Parts: sequence; C-alpha cells; structure tokens
Amino acid sequence: MTEQIIVSSAVIIGIVFVALIALRGWQGWLALKERELERESHPRQEIDGGSSIGAARIEIADLKERLRKLEAIASGVDL
Repeated sequence: MTEQIIVSSAVIIGIVFVALIALRGWQGWLALKERELERESHPRQEIDGGSSIGAARIEIADLKERLRKLEAIASGVDL
C-alpha cells in the first residue's frame, strides 16, 4: 500500500510540475503576442533617424521624378 502511495504522489507531483512549466510557457507566449500587438499599433521611430527618414527621402525623390515627367509631357517634350 505504501509503495502505491509513493508512486501515485510522485506521478501527481510530476503532472503538477509539467502543468506549471506549460503554464509559464503559455504566459510567456501571451506576453510576446501582446508586445507584438502593441508594437504594431504604436510604431516607434528610429533613434538615429534611420530607415523611416531614408524611405521618405526615396519616396520624395520618386515623386519629384514623376512630377518632372508629367511637366515634360504637359509641355510636349519627349523624354
């Protein structure tokens, strides 16, 4: 009888241990997803003015080029 109690208590402790580990992993996964959602809803700016400013400059240059082409078409000049 005592051997069965020892084995069953060891099994219960093992199940509780595995359940706690799984719960901790689940909470970590939820925290990760929450941070991803916050990052998507509040995009942070680059500290040193990196990629967002560079992308804006490329976009402005592209718009200037399109405007130049449209002005040339409007004045009848072939490019």
